[in-house]
Amino acid sequence: MSEFLISIKIEALEEGGYLATSDDIQGLIAQGRTIAETMEIAQDVAKKIVESCIEHGDPLPFQAKRTRKQVKQEVKIPIAVSI
Repeated sequence: MSEFLISIKIEALEEGGYLATSDDIQGLIAQGRTIAETMEIAQDVAKKIVESCIEHGDPLPFQAKRTRKQVKQEVKIPIAVSI
């Protein structure tokens, strides 16, 4: 099993919820009620796109990067706090 890193952009929608897209994987669009849910859906969509490329012998999306074990990553995560 291989692991890939992709970048996604998440934006808040006027009608509520969030939309995720990616410049790394063309066609990746995911919508969810929360940022966490949107990220999870985007991850599933990306996985299906990459698996489809592999299954059909198509090249992987250009920007997809394989990760190596024990790579440290810095990630910013949102937290909601009622004040």
